[in-house]
Amino acid sequence: MDPVDLRKPPARQEPPEGCLVVAIRMPVRVAALVLVLPVRMAWDALAAAGRFVTRTVLRPAGRALVWLAGVLLVRPAVVLWRYGVLPLCRALAWLGRVLLVVPVVLLYRSVLAPVGHALALLASRAAAALAWLYARVLTPFGHAALRLLRGTASALRTVALGACTAVAWLVRYAVVVPVAWLVRYVVVVPGVWLVRHLVVAPARWLYARILTPVGRAAGRLAGLLLAGVGLGLYWAGRVLLVLPASALWRWVLVPLGRLLALLAREVAEALGHAWRMAGRISVAVGRFLGTLFRLVFVEPVRWVHRTVLTPVGHLLRDAVLRPAAEAARTAGRAGRQALAAARETVRQVRADVRRALFGRPPEREAVGGREPQPSGARTLGRSTTALTKD
Repeated sequence: MDPVDLRKPPARQEPPEGCLVVAIRMPVRVAALVLVLPVRMAWDALAAAGRFVTRTVLRPAGRALVWLAGVLLVRPAVVLWRYGVLPLCRALAWLGRVLLVVPVVLLYRSVLAPVGHALALLASRAAAALAWLYARVLTPFGHAALRLLRGTASALRTVALGACTAVAWLVRYAVVVPVAWLVRYVVVVPGVWLVRHLVVAPARWLYARILTPVGRAAGRLAGLLLAGVGLGLYWAGRVLLVLPASALWRWVLVPLGRLLALLAREVAEALGHAWRMAGRISVAVGRFLGTLFRLVFVEPVRWVHRTVLTPVGHLLRDAVLRPAAEAARTAGRAGRQALAAARETVRQVRADVRRALFGRPPEREAVGGREPQPSGARTLGRSTTALTKD
């Protein structure tokens, strides 16, 4: 047995296809190929034309527009900014500094700062005077008035508390206690006995002996009626709605949906297959047209360029252009030599005229070399000290 490769996923088993699927697939694919082939060839032609236009027209036009924008917009803007806006801003900044900042600084330093210091000193003196007045005059007076008011309030509170206590004791023992005793022992006890024996007991007997059995019987009857009506509605709905809807779903809608899904899937697969086949056909047609264009136009042009134009161009270059260029270079070299000789002659004439008019200029003294000379400092090989002199 062959070893099983565990890294590869197991191959998916396709479900078996029936004759209906095959019978639908072939006509659909043929029709889709007939319909899609012109669209795919037009699409490929448009794509090739778009690539050609982009490569030959749009990109050079874009580069030209970028260069034109740089020449007409960016460089003038840079020049305007560098030589117009920046100097103007610097001049305005200098004028603002001279006309505004310096006067404001001088005004603040010479006027506002001394006035502010004087006002601050005056305010500090006034605050010190007010603090002394508050600490030495107002505070003792306020403490004395507060103590007086506290004593008066304490006396008044004591008097009011005693009066309120006496009134409360009088109201309690003259009104509240007699009324409470009267309500508890005269009104409440007889009333409770009357309500219990005349209202509660008859109502309890009526509820237990009459209302409870009647309510239970009515509830059972209503439950039976509702159960019968619900059962009838259930069977009527099942027979009239559920069973026909289930049959319609099972025997009509489900097969129709499967058929429509099969048609949609086959149409989608046919369109994809037709698109791929049309692409291959379009590529083959494009290659055939490209080969035909190359054989009919490009190869003859290339042959003419290689066998006719190139030898003629080389002949013109070797027989005409190079001798003409060499003659032009020789003439230019002779012209430059003549100009140099003329300049030298003019220079000599100017020197002779200057010498005849103003005389020979004085000769300059020769300047020695700029190399440092050896100094006369003491060395080990020289006896220049006072002790070693001869």
